[in-house]
Amino acid sequence: MTIMTSQNGYAASQARNAVDKTTDLWTQGTRGVTGLVPRLPQIDLIPAVQRYFDVVQLTVDINRYLTVKWVQAAGRLTGVVREQAEKAEQERAREARKAERQQARQARERYEGQTKAELSDQLAARDLPKTGNVDELIERLVEADTK
Repeated sequence: MTIMTSQNGYAASQARNAVDKTTDLWTQGTRGVTGLVPRLPQIDLIPAVQRYFDVVQLTVDINRYLTVKWVQAAGRLTGVVREQAEKAEQERAREARKAERQQARQARERYEGQTKAELSDQLAARDLPKTGNVDELIERLVEADTK
């Protein structure tokens, strides 16, 4: 790890030296050209560069703010959709239970007026147990019908 750190430090030092030398050469060349043309006004570009980066930073800040707002809105939308899906599922389950009760009621009505012997015959035809009172026999037939 120490070898890697020293190698990286050496490479960074070499890069820094190269940049410094290049900057010095460029500065000397600029001074030489400026000396040849004495009437050129001196321009301070630092405030312009600072304003440029201020605008860039402001743009980044605005984009961050807008992105966070979009993500929050998408999260709320997802929550609303999930809630609606859960409500729809609950409604579907409630309707299914209602339909099952209606079907059982109709099946029960079909057997209500029959005698115990008639109910036993129908149970025997389906290979179901024939023992019990009339209500139990009807319940067994209704259960078989709803399966």
